[in-house]
Amino acid sequence: MTHRVETPLAVLLLVGIVAGCSTTPQRTLPVSRTAAAAPAVAPADDDADARFKAALELMKTQQFAEAEAAFSALARDFPALSGALTNLGILHAQARDRDAALQSFSRAVEANPDNAVALNWLGVLYRESGDHARAEQAYRRALAAQPQYAPAQLNLGILYDLYLQRPHDAVAAYRSYREAGGGDLIVEAWIREIEGRHGTRTALSGAAP
Repeated sequence: MTHRVETPLAVLLLVGIVAGCSTTPQRTLPVSRTAAAAPAVAPADDDADARFKAALELMKTQQFAEAEAAFSALARDFPALSGALTNLGILHAQARDRDAALQSFSRAVEANPDNAVALNWLGVLYRESGDHARAEQAYRRALAAQPQYAPAQLNLGILYDLYLQRPHDAVAAYRSYREAGGGDLIVEAWIREIEGRHGTRTALSGAAP
């Protein structure tokens, strides 16, 4: 079985109040820490909206220290803005500050329990620390909130495939990822690889997670 290696992207493009990125570790796929825009929801407060857009622009232009300061101020002044907390968590994760990232993503989910982006990131951080049960729970919560959120489907498949040794569930998650618009040819190869190791396509077919 081929080993998969995480390859971080240098630039994270974020759009909207719950915008953010997914992390897909441990597979040789260029979607590791891939940018994935979530639906845009403008803050109700005009000042918050303007400041949020300005912070996003800082992030897009890779002014990460300035963006972190801007999102930190937004999170302090508008603690109910889940998107500001999500993007702050992404910046902390980029800087490999796991504790700060966990705190920001957790606060983002408290502010908006349906924030699939933040839940997906929590799943990644839990997986990286070896807490596979909480990782699975976080991915599943993300998919309960947004069933077609492809990054969470892919991360769930990788968790089942490489960490929990659940090939049937891994194939189901990978197929759900494909159906949600993730058309990566390499994921098709992963499915064929699992089927080759564990049985036929018919034997591995099952309900999507």
